[in-house]
Amino acid sequence: MKDLGPLSYFFGLEITTFTDGYYLTQAKYISDLLSKSSFTDSKIVDTPLECNTRLNLHDGESLRDGTLYRQLVGSLVYLTVTRPDISHAVHIVSQFMNAPQSTHYAAIHCILHYLKGTMFHGLHFSSQSSLILRAYSDADWAGDPTNRRSTTGYCFFLGDSLISWCSKKQTAVA
Repeated sequence: MKDLGPLSYFFGLEITTFTDGYYLTQAKYISDLLSKSSFTDSKIVDTPLECNTRLNLHDGESLRDGTLYRQLVGSLVYLTVTRPDISHAVHIVSQFMNAPQSTHYAAIHCILHYLKGTMFHGLHFSSQSSLILRAYSDADWAGDPTNRRSTTGYCFFLGDSLISWCSKKQTAVA
């Protein structure tokens, strides 16, 4: 066994150590993803998806080859490790992996435009925060237009540090 020094980069995660804690980001991973998908010179948007975006199975034209769509969604799923701000948008586009349409691909473009402007966002784990556990949750009511299921989201904070989050479709119809 060998000591390789302080952890700074691991599986696409960049870990920066400060006196008050740690900062996790995936800026290089995002930069590589934008380069691979030719989005390096694209414009920047303020949100990963437009408000009240409702995608259906049959919106738009069917993509001839869904391979790129599936690769991009897989990369975006991995980005949710340090980017809870895109969890809901990635949850929405990941539902159409089976038969992606042009509108679903446009939603991925919107997420990539957002990531270009927020490349250096990440998670901060403070060593100075209190050990008070707080939880928040929310759900829409029958928000999926296809099967009328609700989407639930939650997040847990330990002091000021976000430690767990999720956005998923409920298993039962409301």
